[in-house]
Amino acid sequence: MLRGWRAASAVAAGSGRWAGWLRGPRRLSMAKSKFEYVRDFETDDSCLPNCWIVVRLDGRNFHRFSEQHDFKKPNDDRALHLMTKCAQVVMQELEDITIAYGQSDEYSFVFKKKSRWFKRRASKFMTHVVSQFASSYVFYWKDYFKDQQLLYPPGFDGRIVLYPSDQNLKDYLSWRQADCHINNLYNTVFWMLVQRSGLTPVQAQDRLRGTLAGDKNEILFSEFNINYNNEPLMYRKGTVLIWQKINEVVTKKIKLPKEAEEKEVEVTRTRTKIVPLHCDIIGDQFWEEYPEILAEDS
Repeated sequence: MLRGWRAASAVAAGSGRWAGWLRGPRRLSMAKSKFEYVRDFETDDSCLPNCWIVVRLDGRNFHRFSEQHDFKKPNDDRALHLMTKCAQVVMQELEDITIAYGQSDEYSFVFKKKSRWFKRRASKFMTHVVSQFASSYVFYWKDYFKDQQLLYPPGFDGRIVLYPSDQNLKDYLSWRQADCHINNLYNTVFWMLVQRSGLTPVQAQDRLRGTLAGDKNEILFSEFNINYNNEPLMYRKGTVLIWQKINEVVTKKIKLPKEAEEKEVEVTRTRTKIVPLHCDIIGDQFWEEYPEILAEDS
């Protein structure tokens, strides 16, 4: 039966496009070379060597998305934890990421200085991070928003920035954490004025126009008995993701000599896991505590 099929194929291949396919790889290679010139239109987007590669993604039109999906104001723990879960998935898939930082609807991923991943092509870094994050957001949505149906697919955009020095990178992450503090302080006061004082959004904006951080803290304390410094660190500082070695105790069944049955014993194993932290990264203490983040051979 097989011989007949091959014979019929050979006869049918006497002419036409199938002839080249059955005659061997030479025809294929010639056809490939004929069209391969189109690759010359691709631009070289390799990132500069010896630079930290930062991919930052942001939710696209997430103000509308949060309203449509009834996010709690000023902070929704479900949404923040979902963002962190997605970031952890990205780090697990792309192991050259040494640290990530997130707040609100954004996350920054820092790739090692010496990463050779995909020949350091910027488009590969950005598309892999954004696509993995976006698909994870949809996939894990039900784990965090159990009673809230996902009404439409969320969108994320990304950008790439290169930082040549360790200090440049630390300043970038400090900038994002400072932005987290500024935005969260404003949003906390704004939503207190709307939810508890009954102001309209426009009135709350007018009330806060021109105010400094001290003024906002005073409004929270004098009018709502809220000490901003007691607000959860996740809201005020954002979330830092780093790799850490963790000792885990697991139960394992082994068969001891001269024993008829297997016996359960506890075994300690060391694993490298992604750990979320809610801490200050603007000062030197964090970097002194975790020097491996900036280490050349990390």
